[in-house]
Amino acid sequence: MLTVHRRGRKCVTVALAVAGLGLSAATAHAAPDADAWPGGSDVANADSSGVFGENLSGLAFSSPTAVWAVKNGPGTLYHLVPDGSNWRPDPAEGTALHYPGGKGDPDAEGVVETPEGIFTATERDNDHGDVSKPGVLRYAEPGTAEALDATAEWELTDDLPKVDSNEGLEGIAWIPDTDLTAHGFHDEHTKAAYDPASYPGHGSGLYFVGLEADGTVYAYALDQSGGGYTRVATIPSGLPAVMDLEYEPRTGHLWAACDDTCKGHTTTLDIDADGTFTAGAEYDRPSGMPDYNNEGFAIAPQSACANGNAAVLWSDDANDDDHALRSGTLPCQG
Repeated sequence: MLTVHRRGRKCVTVALAVAGLGLSAATAHAAPDADAWPGGSDVANADSSGVFGENLSGLAFSSPTAVWAVKNGPGTLYHLVPDGSNWRPDPAEGTALHYPGGKGDPDAEGVVETPEGIFTATERDNDHGDVSKPGVLRYAEPGTAEALDATAEWELTDDLPKVDSNEGLEGIAWIPDTDLTAHGFHDEHTKAAYDPASYPGHGSGLYFVGLEADGTVYAYALDQSGGGYTRVATIPSGLPAVMDLEYEPRTGHLWAACDDTCKGHTTTLDIDADGTFTAGAEYDRPSGMPDYNNEGFAIAPQSACANGNAAVLWSDDANDDDHALRSGTLPCQG
């Protein structure tokens, strides 16, 4: 095994053999050149100095003027609001996260808001940091609460590859059933076209989580009564590791983002003629952004487009230069 270290608190382990060629996964991945970032080359700090410190991880827009962010240690949920050209947490200290019943300290790595609530992808309970516990937690909106207990938990340990406690689930995205059925999404569980009625109580869409250890994306129908789940698809991201996932409704892309493990590359996944999510384009990071330990990636909604561009946010787990948030752009598409 080859261990690739990086500037943040994580490391990723990559298998040496790829397709029997005796190449490392890192070498095999590095051979093709990525396309240039399709948005603007400039990137700017998007927070004031020293606001978050280290460990800011997942990001997700909830509206053009609100962003959810999570810190993985201690597990914290932030509601970000505009502050001039920057974003600031409101309340400033964020909201402490716990498992159901008020227990533990979830290592929250990814976040997404859906009609069913706010969902986080977690690697482990920080109170037992050496034990891998990949899963998904659901929360209500925090309001003024200083702490939140999860309203439901889906522990996925038995359904995922066994991984180190620091190489588990990093990103989460949600895609509505209407979008999946409109594009003929194939259900690997039923071996037929995806039919939401096959999963009573799952809500109104599927949850896609990204595993850091091997760069694979897994799609689940989560029983919203809590605990039950069915894997619907297993999707190679085209990257050796995944740090965040972002669904872009205006294009239908499911974006997979990597940090400095793979030089800040992103891929776009789209449903092909067979109904399968397939990696298409692979992009380099913007030329104006150093190779930061970016673990969060979010794209502003279509309604926020201005002058043909949509804002993009990255969160830097290592808090390089005392900043954890940076902004750039992508072109708007209808």
